[in-house]
Amino acid sequence: MVTLAKPKTQLNLPPGPKGHPIFGVLPNYRDGALEFSTRCAKEYGDIVLWQGPLFRAFQLNHPDYIESVLVSSSNLFGKHVSLNIFKRLLGNGLVSSDGEFWQRQRRMIQPAFHQERIVGYGKVMVDYALAMLNSWVPGQERDIHTDMMGLTLEIVAKTLFEADVKQQVEIVGKALETSIEYYEVRNTNLLVYLLPDWFPTRRNLAYVRAMQQMDEMLYTIINQRRVSNEDKGDLLSMLLHIQDEDGARMTDKQLRDEVMTLMFAGHETTALTLSWALYLLSQHPEVEAKLLEEINAVLGEKAPTVTDLPTLRYTEQVIMEVMRLYPAAWAIGRQALQDCEIGGYNLRAGDAVIVSQWVMQRDARYFQDPEAFKPERWEGDFAKKLPKFAYFPFGGGSRVCIGKSFAMMEAVLLLATIIQKYHLSLVPGQEITPWPAFTLRPKHGIKMRLSKR
Repeated sequence: MVTLAKPKTQLNLPPGPKGHPIFGVLPNYRDGALEFSTRCAKEYGDIVLWQGPLFRAFQLNHPDYIESVLVSSSNLFGKHVSLNIFKRLLGNGLVSSDGEFWQRQRRMIQPAFHQERIVGYGKVMVDYALAMLNSWVPGQERDIHTDMMGLTLEIVAKTLFEADVKQQVEIVGKALETSIEYYEVRNTNLLVYLLPDWFPTRRNLAYVRAMQQMDEMLYTIINQRRVSNEDKGDLLSMLLHIQDEDGARMTDKQLRDEVMTLMFAGHETTALTLSWALYLLSQHPEVEAKLLEEINAVLGEKAPTVTDLPTLRYTEQVIMEVMRLYPAAWAIGRQALQDCEIGGYNLRAGDAVIVSQWVMQRDARYFQDPEAFKPERWEGDFAKKLPKFAYFPFGGGSRVCIGKSFAMMEAVLLLATIIQKYHLSLVPGQEITPWPAFTLRPKHGIKMRLSKR
């Protein structure tokens, strides 16, 4: 599907929107990336050309093309340059690194996510969820998005480096929030994008301060753990002791980058999935009733455990359907490393490739009534019948999310724990708007009223 191409003076390019004569499609993208990419797929087909002032991008809207870029011809594509905006936050961790270094790090970290190891974190997840629920007051109105972000950040801090100090969690939370806002502004504003991060604007200074506070905290934890040489059974302990085939261990910088990456990815995706799940359930009482029926039948009055997961099947289907409609990772960017062809169209080295989970997972060719929230669609072998890249909330290929099993286990356990204890209703008069920053967030939060069961 993707083939190497010889240089041509006349390029064969796919159709696409005209855009602004100077800024290209950038204003359309900035004003509504989700609507723009959806419209492009409907109007122009499986391959769409985006022209910009400093870039050319190809939006791919067919599973076969996406599989070629992410799997069969992945050697022809690297991480997109926009990830450099996150370099100060993620360093050279798994999300942002590439090539042989990424392959080495992936091999070293993979054992930390073996099924047997992550199962042991199930009790931590439920215990923290119960502690949050015990702090809730019936009748209270809360921003559920804020609560879910706090909950999953506490869980990942505990499982990653045995931290349950509120101050540490607040430092990380502030750094992540500042980084998301920083990424969004730089990625959609050409003038801001061209300014280096050391230029002393208010936003740059806030970003640098947040990174410095976070680095100080992380390096302190790493140094203390190296000195004590204590194995606390957390992921950091394992990362400190694993070696590559040459016997080398990670440097402090590598540890910092991977810990930060795992914290970011490990809390963001689950928190957003839960936020959107609670919102959707509030709008679909029939789904919530069926979900509660399963939870009561499986659990009774006891808290969920990892051993309950195989029988919480409908709960899992709810999570899968939430990730279809509101994927935390809503798009993936790649960059051509050399001239090549996709579907007969010519890409030059440096051209971008965009694939969107938001677009593909709402495509009527693969999902009947695609805008509807129907967890029942995942019954039986529906997932197995789908083309591989019609549904890919965790990415795909060799770079599929390393914490996929951790995230699915956490989302099911936490949702079951919350719904068992509380009904949440949406506070009237809100505008719930998906905000496609680096991840898909509710732009103004999600305020909900609590009712104890």
